[in-house]
Amino acid sequence: MKRLLLLSNSRSLNEKPFQWAADTICDFFGTTVHELLFIPYAGVTLSWDNYTDWVKEALAPLGYRVSGLHTQDDPHLAIQHAAALIVGGGNTFHLLYHLYQNNLINTIRERVLGGVPYMGWSAGGNVTCPTLQTTNDMPIIMPPRFDALNLIPFQINPHYTALHPSGYMGETRDDRIKEFIEVNRAVKVVGLPEGCLFRIEGDEIHMQGEYDVRIFQYGAEIRDLNANADFAFLLEPE
Repeated sequence: MKRLLLLSNSRSLNEKPFQWAADTICDFFGTTVHELLFIPYAGVTLSWDNYTDWVKEALAPLGYRVSGLHTQDDPHLAIQHAAALIVGGGNTFHLLYHLYQNNLINTIRERVLGGVPYMGWSAGGNVTCPTLQTTNDMPIIMPPRFDALNLIPFQINPHYTALHPSGYMGETRDDRIKEFIEVNRAVKVVGLPEGCLFRIEGDEIHMQGEYDVRIFQYGAEIRDLNANADFAFLLEPE
């Protein structure tokens, strides 16, 4: 049974990292998981060593010990033996590029589909989708293809905002997502605001957060759904 915890963000204003989701993180990993294998490949200006140290410090108060995948002699073996996987935010193109470079796509996918818990935030959530094409990031480096881990059948747009500043003449986030569904008509996209997450346990999915998430689907009106809504439709195959 696949188990996924997908956060839009790790940091919130005036809070410690992961504070807003701390109770859910602890409940998700349960009482038996204490060692987390961190994949820092989305880090670009922040070195992978420093990124790993940041995550270690952030999750230590919750009782977790974190090791960085980039420090392991055999990343495939490390993933195969990991009690849990966590994948950080940053640049999704950079993350996916290095997953392909290290030939880790199938290894991660098989482990997660086999039941190893996976937590990702921002790019780390985006990469669980069929494709990275709903990321907010610039393509600073090109992976061999846009196909991602395909652990969920819908797309996430993390850090989603419907903000349209006065005088701004460029495309809004809604405009960009509408472009995506115009070209990819069978694919649902969820705008996931900061402070919101999806928890997936097998065939069940729940959203947690104080804000509504926005559902984009070709040929349908945009829908804003709160945490009390039934999100099961998102797990239906396209």
